[in-house]
Amino acid sequence: MINFIYTLMLMSPFTKEGGSSAEGGGYTQFIFLGLIAIIFWMFFIRPQAKKAKTQKNFLAELQKGDKVITNGGIYGKVAKVDDTSVLLEVDTNTKIRMLKSSVSVEASESLNAPAEEEKK
Repeated sequence: MINFIYTLMLMSPFTKEGGSSAEGGGYTQFIFLGLIAIIFWMFFIRPQAKKAKTQKNFLAELQKGDKVITNGGIYGKVAKVDDTSVLLEVDTNTKIRMLKSSVSVEASESLNAPAEEEKK
């Protein structure tokens, strides 16, 4: 294993000993790092930003009467919306006050999602 690593070090374009490093050999490494950065952005950063934006819009448009699911898995109907909190009606005459950020998704949206996938 150590011999393999030593061989790789000798073949590096930054060493003057072995390996045939041509002019501009270092540019290929920068291009490779740039491609990795673009792929990382496309598959990790952009989808997370898009998901955060849709969640923020959902919380901003939350209104009385919406059926929602919380991060804890509680199904409820929105009874009142404040700036930072939501009053959920989970049963008849049973209400829970929760942070607005703990509301995960609209219940009708999550329940109908598998049915739409089966049609395709």
